[in-house]
Amino acid sequence: SRSVEQAEIRSQRSGIVRYKELHSVTNVAGFEVVMNRNAEITVVDDQDVNRERFSVPYGAEVRVADGARVEPGTVIADWDAFAIPIVAEAPGRIKYGDVIEGDTMQERVDQVTGKVSRVIIHATTAKHSSPRISLKDGRGRTIKLRDVEHEARYPLPVGSIISVDEGAEVTAGTVVAKIPRETTKTKDITGGLPRVAELFEVRKPKEQAIVTEIDGRISFGKELKGKRRVVVTPETGEQREYLVPKAKHVTVHEGDYVKAGDALMDGSILPNDILRIKGEEELAQFLVDEIQEVYRLQGVKINDKHIETIVRQMLKRVRITDPGDTKFMLDQLTEKWMFYDENRRVMDEGMQPASAEPQLLGVTKASLSTDSFISAASFQETTKV
Repeated sequence: SRSVEQAEIRSQRSGIVRYKELHSVTNVAGFEVVMNRNAEITVVDDQDVNRERFSVPYGAEVRVADGARVEPGTVIADWDAFAIPIVAEAPGRIKYGDVIEGDTMQERVDQVTGKVSRVIIHATTAKHSSPRISLKDGRGRTIKLRDVEHEARYPLPVGSIISVDEGAEVTAGTVVAKIPRETTKTKDITGGLPRVAELFEVRKPKEQAIVTEIDGRISFGKELKGKRRVVVTPETGEQREYLVPKAKHVTVHEGDYVKAGDALMDGSILPNDILRIKGEEELAQFLVDEIQEVYRLQGVKINDKHIETIVRQMLKRVRITDPGDTKFMLDQLTEKWMFYDENRRVMDEGMQPASAEPQLLGVTKASLSTDSFISAASFQETTKV
């Protein structure tokens, strides 16, 4: 069975609505459309104490005003569960760029409704490699937004469906294109179980997401060889640049604040990235959550401890980064208890201990590389053991 994605936020308590880090534009219907990815809405009581907090996704329509009083069950915001919208931030006239039928765009007819939809496809020639929609003013110039540097230009990733005609006049908050969400494909059991195997075996996912290694604000640099340059600028320290292929959907927007380990584009996050950036505890939590999500959607109840036991075995080894005065060698893989025992022995003798970084091994590799020959044998030759 397919999962029905959550597509609205309802208040559970009565209270006053407060917007937090929420940037929006007002659409034709008079609702606020969220334009950033880390927006939050809280419900506070009369003493201004937080009672509820909700994360609101980009493109959601907010149904209640900031400061309005809500009762239990009130719909605060809703959004399309099956598609990520690309929303116009200002009024203007639609102009296509590099949207060429048969090259970067294909017209598809829905067999049921007879509607024609324009879908972005992989470019067949390098000449038109970056399909986009821009908003023009009366003189045909691209509209400038918020600050002079940022223009109303929206790249269209492969698979996105254009919702507006060229030359059409649109208002702020109009959805100009939609990107079908991957979740609808992968969350049933047939699509979900390979994801579980992928996580347990620590395989590289097919659609791997690029993640930021630092906290900071998002800006976009000059494009480079068919890739978009995403720049993360921290409050102090050096900025980092990441190159995202143009065909992929960048999930962050200019001015968004991101935290280390957040994905910058659509796709599955590599567990090793989380281990490197956020550490062991965050990785263990991530693996448990991702695996449980697949089973929960099928109504299968598994206690977290079973998955945590497997994750512990996957994380029981460390790689030596500096051997110090121990018997270890550089880059040697060793079990944690041996590492701690050896360090204790060396420090008791007043010598330099070793340092190491945690390693994530797939369940098969973890079992085969263990000191227990029974564990190694039973994993692959179960019947003989």
